[in-house]
Amino acid sequence: MDRKINERTQMLTMSALFAALIAVGAFIRVPVPMWPFTLQTLFTTLAGLLLGPRYGTLACIAYMVLGLVGLPIFTGGGGPQYIFQPTFGCIAGFAVGAWLAGSIMQRLQRRGFRQVLLAALVNMAAVYVVGMAWFWCIKAFYLHDPIGVWTLFVTCFVPTIGVDVFKAAAAAALAVRLAPVLGTYRQTAA
Repeated sequence: MDRKINERTQMLTMSALFAALIAVGAFIRVPVPMWPFTLQTLFTTLAGLLLGPRYGTLACIAYMVLGLVGLPIFTGGGGPQYIFQPTFGCIAGFAVGAWLAGSIMQRLQRRGFRQVLLAALVNMAAVYVVGMAWFWCIKAFYLHDPIGVWTLFVTCFVPTIGVDVFKAAAAAALAVRLAPVLGTYRQTAA
């Protein structure tokens, strides 16, 4: 009983730590037009890979809720009005991606770099799908400035995919090394 409580406390603490890392990652950025490159996706990917679906998603949701209640921890500030930003979909996608990456990690028989990279890339794909869908909806229905699929692709995917694949690879490499140390999975990478 005490062991379960200790493990749960440890995982909740790690979730809180990752929520803080995601917030810090929002401010470590390279400014470019439309989508700034930040370290948020590195930390959200690591949250899913290292903490599993439940606690990785919790870290992302905690970050999102803290920003929505008014803490200026999103790249453009914070507050409930941030939901109407075209880029808010990426923040919502962080939770979906972390859940998917964590679910894949739990099911893996072997956690080598290739297998973990697949989970990290699925995480990034989820962030892109949710983020691009939100971007399109906000542009079309809230801002009344609809865009086509090609423009959406060129605006939201092309400028960032290279850096995000690199961050997925970095997260996978870190997760392969850190998972055995943190003891978040019973089986370690081979």
